[in-house]
Amino acid sequence: MEKEKAAPSEKKAALEAIRAQFKGTDTKTQCDRLLAAFALFSVTTFEAMRFLDVYHCPARVLQLRKAGYRIVTHWQTVITEGGTKHRVGLYTLESGARNEATA
Repeated sequence: MEKEKAAPSEKKAALEAIRAQFKGTDTKTQCDRLLAAFALFSVTTFEAMRFLDVYHCPARVLQLRKAGYRIVTHWQTVITEGGTKHRVGLYTLESGARNEATA
């Protein structure tokens, strides 16, 4: 599956499989889920919350950045099932993944 090329249903299934693989709610497990997802896709805050059980994605992204991962934020507007628009971050792990100073 190539980054960004999966159909929405394939992406959802892949994210749910990652959630099932990394069980737990501690911050390390949540970061591990995000890193596994970033290896396949860019992930929105909304997707992280709904499919990865990462309920405060910006905090986990900040932790990963402090650990040396290069994660870029792009802003998007998504519409929820209820029809409400929300501005959310779309997070992408840059190639190379970690800053050389921390690798």
